[in-house]
Amino acid sequence: MPHISSGPFLLMKKILAPQAGNTSEPRLYRLVASRIQDLIRDESIKAGERLPAERELAAKLSVSRASLREALIVLELSGIVEVRGGSGVYVSERALAQPEVPEVGPGPFEVLAARRVIESEIAAIAAKMATDSAIDAILTAVQEMERDHEDRTSNELADRNFHLAIARATGNTALVGVTEYLWNQRGSLWHKLKEHFQTEELRKTTLLDHRKVLEAIASHDAAGARQAMRAHLERVTRTFSRG
Repeated sequence: MPHISSGPFLLMKKILAPQAGNTSEPRLYRLVASRIQDLIRDESIKAGERLPAERELAAKLSVSRASLREALIVLELSGIVEVRGGSGVYVSERALAQPEVPEVGPGPFEVLAARRVIESEIAAIAAKMATDSAIDAILTAVQEMERDHEDRTSNELADRNFHLAIARATGNTALVGVTEYLWNQRGSLWHKLKEHFQTEELRKTTLLDHRKVLEAIASHDAAGARQAMRAHLERVTRTFSRG
């Protein structure tokens, strides 16, 4: 069994856990969401009126597009704004009451950052350790994703099976648990983000990405598997942060 450095796990804990020693400190998306609420109030943006475009709003608040999107989505989930595809973000009647933005766990980009660190290394270890049966299990998950491409629920399950099959291929049950934990962090913020910004192009590219990871693992190419997994997760991050 390969030795696993504690470094990635400590980083994951830092990324995903509430701020150490100060559990009352809000996550970044809550801070940005509160600033958006302040802007709505200070600039007297009324219910039914549109917020500035994303690029302008991000510049005005001095935040990244990724942080802004997480904040807008948590405001949408709270009923404070309404996101209308192709039109923009509109203030709702509820915004006038200035409700507190809820804590809904780690944001999607926090989770993706952790996954880039952890799952890239898992893929590299899988390439070294995978048996023929483990590779077959990864192949089966890829084929399920391709077969169920149009069925989003089945496709999501096959995607999960793909990442877990890679973790199982390492022969390390702790890594399987870490992968499952990361997958389970895909909460309401993640699913709403995906609903707004998942594209057919990304779905097709994801299938190609998964094939590249599979091919590297099947060839026992650790460096290639690490790079293929990192490239895949970076592509998802770019798509969701830029649209």
